[in-house]
Amino acid sequence: MVVPSRGRNKESPPLKPGQQQHQSPGASPGSGRGRPSHSPGRQVPGGARAMRKGGGGGGRRGARSDPQRPGREGPAAEGERDALGRGPLRLLRVARDRLGVFVDDRKAFIIKADSKIWLTFLLAAFAGVLHWCHITTLFENDRHFSHLSSLEREMAFRTEMGLYYSYFKIIIEAPSFWNGVWAIMNDKITEYPLVINTLQRFNLYPEVVLASWYRIYTAFMDFLGVPTKTCWTVNRGKGLSPVESCEGLGDPASFYVAVIFLLNGLMMSLFFIYGTYLSGSRLGGLVTVMCFFFNHGECTRVMWTPPLRESFSYPFLVLQMLLLTYILRIPNINTGSLIALCVSNIFFMLPWQFAQFVLLTQIASLFAVSIMGYIDSCKLQKILSAHMVSLVVCFILMFGNSMLLTSYYAASLVVIWGILELSPKLLKSRRREVHLWVIEGCAWVFGTVTLKYLTSLAFGIADDAHIGNILKSKFIGYKDFDTLMYTCAAEFDFMEKETPVRYTKTLLLPVVLVVFGVIIKRTIKYLMWALSQAGQCEREERFNHGELVYHALQLLAYSVLAILIMRLKLFLTPHLCVMASLVCSKQLFGWLFCKIQPKTLVFAILALMAIEGSANLQTQWNIMGEFSNLPQEELLEWIKVNTRQDAVFAGAMPTMASVKLSTLRPIVNHPHYEDAGLRARTKVVYSMYSRKPAKEVKRELIKLGVNYYILEESLCVSRKKPGCSMPEIWDVEDPANSGKIPLCTLMSQDSRPYFITVFENSNYRVLKIPKE
Repeated sequence: MVVPSRGRNKESPPLKPGQQQHQSPGASPGSGRGRPSHSPGRQVPGGARAMRKGGGGGGRRGARSDPQRPGREGPAAEGERDALGRGPLRLLRVARDRLGVFVDDRKAFIIKADSKIWLTFLLAAFAGVLHWCHITTLFENDRHFSHLSSLEREMAFRTEMGLYYSYFKIIIEAPSFWNGVWAIMNDKITEYPLVINTLQRFNLYPEVVLASWYRIYTAFMDFLGVPTKTCWTVNRGKGLSPVESCEGLGDPASFYVAVIFLLNGLMMSLFFIYGTYLSGSRLGGLVTVMCFFFNHGECTRVMWTPPLRESFSYPFLVLQMLLLTYILRIPNINTGSLIALCVSNIFFMLPWQFAQFVLLTQIASLFAVSIMGYIDSCKLQKILSAHMVSLVVCFILMFGNSMLLTSYYAASLVVIWGILELSPKLLKSRRREVHLWVIEGCAWVFGTVTLKYLTSLAFGIADDAHIGNILKSKFIGYKDFDTLMYTCAAEFDFMEKETPVRYTKTLLLPVVLVVFGVIIKRTIKYLMWALSQAGQCEREERFNHGELVYHALQLLAYSVLAILIMRLKLFLTPHLCVMASLVCSKQLFGWLFCKIQPKTLVFAILALMAIEGSANLQTQWNIMGEFSNLPQEELLEWIKVNTRQDAVFAGAMPTMASVKLSTLRPIVNHPHYEDAGLRARTKVVYSMYSRKPAKEVKRELIKLGVNYYILEESLCVSRKKPGCSMPEIWDVEDPANSGKIPLCTLMSQDSRPYFITVFENSNYRVLKIPKE
């Protein structure tokens, strides 16, 4: 049987005697594939598909009251009062009747409340399914992943994505789960010749969990005798050899991305609940979800890069902020809420090394809210205790990862706790005053920076020094090799000017600015009243919604991060969508809802948003591509056949991740750039693109134990922006050799006598390093 596909044909494999052919559910024999081999760019300025009907059904009107029961005035009431004195039986009968009425009233209320809750959860589930379908479709359209071979799927996970996936592959291919975990905890091939604990270094708990699920799933299905995948022979055309392509959850790569997309579908359900709870209306949840879809390209990149750490981590930040909003609203915190907050913190921090910086902005915003008097110090200390416990748990689970204890986040937690303890004793003024706020704020900044410096000095940690250098480059133009390696990448540049324009076209920015302005106006009025001589009782009647003030401050923090580093707009845009839900808030716009129905206002706004939002959706749906990287495929196949299993490779970071994943050869550098030692190694490896003498570069590579160097001519000549080609970056680091011909250019012409060219194609040249 031949199955037409986009440029490829799938032929069913020959059946063995007595074997039946199985086809996995959802396999599409007619899904064609006749498109060019190139894939369009990933910078999609749009959102995602608009849901056509607002399923948020919950209007602003309160629940209808029950039908009134017959009144008790008049003769009947007199008779009842007389009956009270006629004996105990009558008294019991009357008490029973009244108890029945009370129970009926409460039962009716509970049924109505439950129906509203279940409707909210049902709509949230619907939003989650929509988002899951959307990102799954975009990913398949872009890569045609279902028709790729195992090698092509691995190559599709470029740069650090391939590095992370390689550990999932190691665990599932090990003789047992625990053998696999031991292998990644005693890894000998990622930073040859070092033996490292990758669980400590690379935030790999998602891969450990997914690998355990995959092994359980396949073992259980094998026990039941149910096939988990269907394999086909794919004819790729263009004179290329056929490859085997497997569909179904039994395929490791398909299982891996399927779980990621399910998690991010669940995230959309959380966004609906979040918007509903924050605004007090299901219309708010609808606005949040629709804004997310309309600005989908600015909100997430999970559909293009599933294995990145944010794909696992960010959904738990949404849950954590929802729990935090609940804690800020309730007068008394219960233990269960703190435990839930602590657990969500752990699940957010464990998968992603950057989570600590986000949580730093959160506790800074909470501290500001506390200083202004919106939450008392006791509640803030309980929240801080949950953060501290989660930080310690992550430190233990990460096998003593010192970057956690020496982070600005850890220092800030300790400093804020100290300020809350000492402030009442040192600053004895009972009435809140502006100069006291300034003193406490300055104490937090100075204390955090000082404590962070001292702890880093005490532990001898310099792994996160590049973070400070990146910030310095933003403000004072600081440059060095490591900083330029970051800032020359588009995602670490300043936010592009088109981003606010895209926000404005979908009306997301104007709506949020209105909401933000109302919150700030109400907050200023409250603070002016709080700073006056008014009584406490009168103060409490003013605007006293600390959770709204927190969200406004968090928005400011995310805005600063996104402006400085474009990649971090993935925090800003979803938070803008959550803030947009407050257009349905009675606390902010109750005066307006007296004049206009909330549903009318919301659907009018959504209709205007849909004009640009639907165009953004269509732009995403029009992306049709097919992954193909024949030069790299040739390189990897050559390595498998022509090099020893213990041959050591060096080269560009993205290529090294693919070499490790697909060939299991030792490498000396990789894309996880957050370690000081690894940055030093990468600098040595990238000296091939400098203007240094070949003899000097060879000597340093031999010290690392490198046998083969993979040279990419594109890195030698490509220039994303002025000053960002590799030779220009090296001119900043090595001005003494500036003006000479780059070594990579010389190696492309003739690699002798210091190196020997053993493989060459259109993109790659493999240089063997002879021993001296």
